[in-house]
Amino acid sequence: MLIAAQHKQSLFHQIGGEDGVRALVETFYDIIEQDADAAPLLRLHQQGHGVAHSRAEQFNYLCGFFGGPQYYVMKHRHARLREIHEHVPIGPEMRDLWLDCMRKAIDQRAIAPALATQLMNHFTRAAEISRNMD
Repeated sequence: MLIAAQHKQSLFHQIGGEDGVRALVETFYDIIEQDADAAPLLRLHQQGHGVAHSRAEQFNYLCGFFGGPQYYVMKHRHARLREIHEHVPIGPEMRDLWLDCMRKAIDQRAIAPALATQLMNHFTRAAEISRNMD
C-alpha cells in the first residue's frame, strides 16, 4: 500500500519538495562551475545571463516540471523549453554534457535509484526538446 501511494506522489514531493529541488539545482550548478569536463557548459552560461540567474530560473522551472508550484510559469507565462532555449546553441554534444552533469548531481545527492531513473528519463526528454541544432 505504501509503495502504491509513493508512485502516485509527484516527483516534486518524492525529491523532497522545494528543498530537494533547490539542493539538486545547487549541486548541478556547482558541478558546472567546478568540473573541468563541464567547461563548455559553463562558458555557454557565462555568455548568457550567468550561472546565478540560471540557478534561480532552473529552480523555478523544475518545481513546476516535477509537479510542484509553477513559479516559472507565474513569472514568464509559459514553460516551453524550446522557446526558453531558442537563443542558446544546443546540439547533441551540449545536450549530452548537460545530461552528464545532471546525472552527476543526482548521484551526488544520493537520490534513490528508482527515483533517479525517473528523473533522468524526464531530463532526457526535456534535453532533447531543448536541442535546436544537429
